[in-house]
Amino acid sequence: MSAAMDTESTYSGYSHYSGHSKKAHRQGRDRHKSPRSKDGSRSEKSVTIQTPPAEPLLGNDASRAEEGQDDNWGETTTAITGTSEHSISQEDIARISKDLEDSVGLDCKRYLGLTVAAVLGLLVFLTPIAFILLPQILWRDDLEPCGTVCEGLFISVAFKLLILLIGTWALFFRQPKADLPRVFVFRALLLVLIFLFVFSYWLFYGVRILDSKDTNYQGIVQYAVSLVDALLFIHYLAIVLLELRQLQPVFTVKVVRSTDGESRYYSLGHLSIQRAALVVLENYYRDFTVYNPALLTASKSRAAKHMAGLKVYNVDGPGNNASGQSRAMIAAAARRRDSSHNELYYEEADHERRVKKRRARLVVAVEEAFTHIKRLQAEEQQKAPGEMMDPREAAQAIFPSMARALQKYLRTTRQQQYHSMESILQHLSFCITNNMTPKAFLERYLNPGPTLQYDRDRWFSKQWTLVSEETVTSGLQDGVVFVLKCLDFSLVVNVKKIPFIKLSEEFIDPKSHKFVLRLQSETSV
Repeated sequence: MSAAMDTESTYSGYSHYSGHSKKAHRQGRDRHKSPRSKDGSRSEKSVTIQTPPAEPLLGNDASRAEEGQDDNWGETTTAITGTSEHSISQEDIARISKDLEDSVGLDCKRYLGLTVAAVLGLLVFLTPIAFILLPQILWRDDLEPCGTVCEGLFISVAFKLLILLIGTWALFFRQPKADLPRVFVFRALLLVLIFLFVFSYWLFYGVRILDSKDTNYQGIVQYAVSLVDALLFIHYLAIVLLELRQLQPVFTVKVVRSTDGESRYYSLGHLSIQRAALVVLENYYRDFTVYNPALLTASKSRAAKHMAGLKVYNVDGPGNNASGQSRAMIAAAARRRDSSHNELYYEEADHERRVKKRRARLVVAVEEAFTHIKRLQAEEQQKAPGEMMDPREAAQAIFPSMARALQKYLRTTRQQQYHSMESILQHLSFCITNNMTPKAFLERYLNPGPTLQYDRDRWFSKQWTLVSEETVTSGLQDGVVFVLKCLDFSLVVNVKKIPFIKLSEEFIDPKSHKFVLRLQSETSV
């Protein structure tokens, strides 16, 4: 009953732009009376609770009854209702609590690392200043006078600390892009190296300067300058290890999406497995087309329909067992296998014909709608102030003329779940504002774009799981395979090392390019 109310409210939100009869409304409402959710049994690791979308989707219109068989895929669309059909066991509750504890542990680990790095960085910058100020505070009267060279060292320390501060801010103080399962090895080694280095300087300073109360103030300042110089060299080492080392391409990785087989190739340098996984995910959201599970239901429904058409008759009476029926169904399916490719061929050809037909209707409808809009110049805006509209109002005015054609095309290409009516109006007003053509407006809908193009709430997966036989902190090697899993699909990554290429040189003398004309009796020369 809740699903029917959701479908009815969806239709009422969209009926302002596409007027359909009440009969079609009742047919669409009965058709979506009891949908089943698919997300309840997809993942054994985590449970994600997702709220219903705020805007009605274009694919929930009740005009499916007029479209025939090509729109029947919408009957399997998941509807989110307020009543749950799945029960939660004690194991599920324990798994949810474990996931919450893991998330809290990740947050604590991240903030602990930031706190340690901030405290250590503050200690590094205050140490040279403390080396210079402590003698002035403790035994000022016993110090030797600071000459011109000593005062010049003050300026050197000040500018070197400023350069070190800017370099540290540019290299380390960045917004974290992800929570990795393990620590970054090189970053941890640098923190340990800096701690040992500053500790050794403090130890030497306490034994040789504080205890003896050294009166050579220029030597103390020179000691502080040497500390700042060493810190600058450590910063250069950090740039080499954290930034420059991974720039040289060493490996080629092939990323394959497990559901539809879409693949991409990327070149990576010397990275650990967890950082390589992070690079793969960043490129996935940019290069891969958005994951559309509706495109995968066609083959499943075709196979189910193929098996549903088989009937088994028990001619030997009720005493025959079920294994004979199974063998009979398998044999019948094998006999019909030769004709199944013809069904697939004609089904795909018919689908392509419908897509081309509705694409042409959509292009014509959008071009006609854009002809009703004219951008007013500055002098024209003063003549007819009552007829002017802002881009949002203009988009709402021309949208009804293209809404039906766009809706049918999105349903046919299984894209309606990624385009809400509000997002289409925003895109239309954006195109009108920037004086874009109808072809530029249709580019988003005619050509499925990358994942980042769509609304973040419809594709973003908050949790990825890295599965690898090797430790995730180890470097990439030739033949390493790891998997990135999310709730709906997984990315299989295969690592191959770029082969060593040997080039040889061969010199060709320019004077050796001589030719002779060979004449025959049959030629016309």
